[in-house]
Amino acid sequence: MVPIPQYPLYSATNAEYNAYQIGYYLVEADDWSLDVDQLEEVLQQSRDKCVPRALVVINPGNPTGQLLNVSTIQRVLEFAHRHNLVVLADEVYQHNVYASDRRFVSFKRVLHDMGGSLAKEIQLASFMSCSKGYMGECGLRGGYCELVNFDPDVQAQLYKCLSARLCSSLLGQLALDVVVNPPEPGEPSYEVYQQEKDSVLNALKLKAALVSESLNAMPGFSCNPVTGAMYAFPQIKLPPKAIETAKSKGMAPDFFYCLSFLEDSGVCIVPGSGFGQVPGTWHFRTTILPSVEQMKTVMQKLERFHTAFLNKYS
Repeated sequence: MVPIPQYPLYSATNAEYNAYQIGYYLVEADDWSLDVDQLEEVLQQSRDKCVPRALVVINPGNPTGQLLNVSTIQRVLEFAHRHNLVVLADEVYQHNVYASDRRFVSFKRVLHDMGGSLAKEIQLASFMSCSKGYMGECGLRGGYCELVNFDPDVQAQLYKCLSARLCSSLLGQLALDVVVNPPEPGEPSYEVYQQEKDSVLNALKLKAALVSESLNAMPGFSCNPVTGAMYAFPQIKLPPKAIETAKSKGMAPDFFYCLSFLEDSGVCIVPGSGFGQVPGTWHFRTTILPSVEQMKTVMQKLERFHTAFLNKYS
């Protein structure tokens, strides 16, 4: 079971292993929340096509930027327990939380706090990376997966499969060690480390607000607050003439819009059709990583392009 929209790695992996994908839609009207009732519905609908084995949850969300609260995580874990599903918790953006009244809570923490048989029986795999957060060391390729409540024989088989591959680079391993063992108070580098970390995360918080507010100020755009991760994923209302033109060129309408923006302004945004979306809706993903001044320039370019695009196709 994979969220829609989703990081395309999951659908690609399903295709690689010829696995059946059960998509469940995040609720855009409720800040891209996860509807557990919908999980039950799509699971039952899939039973004549496959034997459901696992549930993927991306928290904070990519490309949607939402953050799950504890009560939702509890309901997700209860759902997985009822149906004997392995939970795959993609938590690589756990440091990227921008709402002052929210905080990231891991699936492992919630599972532990729930206690009882559920805490001992649910199989949970949690993912973390040095490519995201305040580190952003994408090229070093460092990450890990922690297994909870897996049978030792299963873990041994997984370890055997991984051992047959080349290991990650030494630099990636070193970067990950630094991420999971940061400087502690009283150590010589702690103050500089904390200043750098706060500087990066505060800048991302500022840009998260800048991007969502700028997009919502443009006609035809609707963007939920960027609560976490590194992206905004706005919905865009496209004129019928633009949709017809895109289809005549053999393109998805949001792809046509993104390509037109790239050709006009030299800025790359990613069409929502690459992540999945409710049929008949159109989105794109934009990062919030460039500097504040660069993001202001991008938003200005987008506003100018969007006005011209609407004039051309309305």
